[in-house]
Amino acid sequence: MECKADVALVGAGAAGLSLALRLARPPAGAARLETVLFAAPPGPARAAPRTWCFWEPGGGPYDEALAASWQLLRVRGVDGTAVTSAIAPLRYKMLRSDALEELTGREIAAGGRVSRVEAAVHRITPTPDGSLVEARRADGGRIAVRARWVFDSRPADRLPPARTTLLQHFRGWFIRTARPVFDPCAVELMDFRTPQPARGLSFGYVLPLGSCEALVEYTEFSRRVLGRAEYDRALGHYAERVLGIDAYEVTAFEQGVIPMTDADFARQSAPGVFRIGACAGATRPSTGYTFSGVQRQTGAVAAALHSGRHPLPPRPYSARARLMDAVLLHALDSGRVDGPAFFTRLFGRVPAPRLLRFLDGRTSLPEDIGIGAHVPVAAMLASAVTLPLAPRRRLPAA
Repeated sequence: MECKADVALVGAGAAGLSLALRLARPPAGAARLETVLFAAPPGPARAAPRTWCFWEPGGGPYDEALAASWQLLRVRGVDGTAVTSAIAPLRYKMLRSDALEELTGREIAAGGRVSRVEAAVHRITPTPDGSLVEARRADGGRIAVRARWVFDSRPADRLPPARTTLLQHFRGWFIRTARPVFDPCAVELMDFRTPQPARGLSFGYVLPLGSCEALVEYTEFSRRVLGRAEYDRALGHYAERVLGIDAYEVTAFEQGVIPMTDADFARQSAPGVFRIGACAGATRPSTGYTFSGVQRQTGAVAAALHSGRHPLPPRPYSARARLMDAVLLHALDSGRVDGPAFFTRLFGRVPAPRLLRFLDGRTSLPEDIGIGAHVPVAAMLASAVTLPLAPRRRLPAA
């Protein structure tokens, strides 16, 4: 089977779904583009259900699909000292992947210009008028789409060369308790009352869905992922010994690895073939947050497509933000900076809304300088001086 389209989207994760949703909702007077969204069929190529978190002011385009949202964030130091911050006018939002799929599916059905195909893409071949995208369905049937523009959000086989690459790796339990133990009004954003690795840092993370239900995660920034038993031991210790939960049921789990790297990600692989999402630099290197970067990137791509401009995905973060991230990653990896003390101090001394805008790459140069006054200046300057001397190495994809 072969068909034609204006746009082919390869991959139905955050980036593919976000761009499909924007193309299904064209602004008034915009070109209506025939689009095919390739989603991997059930099996090893399909990503497991996952959670995305982000912050934004007021209402947003995904509010109807949110699992929860909060206006209080809490950070706890290694000694248990807590800093609780109100983030108004921002809200910290939790979106599950299945809810985003459902929302996108409804919009696709209503719009009539985007079609979803369950098939695994195995080849993208440039042609004189675009590209040929070839895929296989779960039953072995083949489908091919000739598209003018192709946007590929699948994870890369290998990461680009980088001076520093840490892995943000985590495992989370959805926990249900017999008695109220969670504060439903506040997110435990970073709880450093966890055993710290020799290099990097670790913390607990709690997203309360009620007083008796929450997503509880153990997260590390380090060079090496753990085995499942190691994660479960760390989670059991955090839930029982740190949070003091004596009786609970684990109803589901999630696990993942996010590269935190100063690598330079390519955004175009061939004429008319582009990368979007985490594989195109949408992840903020210093935090691992990706969803907001995906929204900026796919919003710009959709606007370019609707206006007939060349749709090269932009870099979601400025050169200044990427440089600051590279210095921080180098400082954490070298051990010059104590990670728990660094983040606890920032949240304790910088107003939370401003700090969140900084972490999202949305602050001005004067604001960045002001925030820089609260970091260990000597350690950061030493890392800035030695960073250019660090060689770029190619590592396997996480």
